[in-house]
Amino acid sequence: MKIGTLELVVIAIVALLVIGPNKLPEYAKKLGQAMREFKKASDSLTKEIKENIVEPLDEVQKPLKEAVAPIAEMEKEIKGSLKEVTDSVSSIGKPQKAAPKAEEAGQVPAEAPAPAQVPDTSDKENPQ
Repeated sequence: MKIGTLELVVIAIVALLVIGPNKLPEYAKKLGQAMREFKKASDSLTKEIKENIVEPLDEVQKPLKEAVAPIAEMEKEIKGSLKEVTDSVSSIGKPQKAAPKAEEAGQVPAEAPAPAQVPDTSDKENPQ
């Protein structure tokens, strides 16, 4: 929850009315000191948690991660092989797709040789 400028102004006005103008600076100073002490205590607690819990856990996790790395790599290889086997087994009995036509594949088909011309053997000159 964030406190905006308007909220701070309202709090200051209420404090001025409740505490009075003579004692307001004294209470503001005490509030500032209390906030500083709270910040020091929270920083100290954070530092202790980091030193006593987080860093030892990181040290324990490092060898475990190194030990698990080969197993994770092997798992990836096995999953890849299993996928290939599954794909090949699932394709058994299914008709294979026809090879793409030469035009679709971007290849120019070789031209077929022209049929050989057979000479006309009918005797036009010698009718029977």
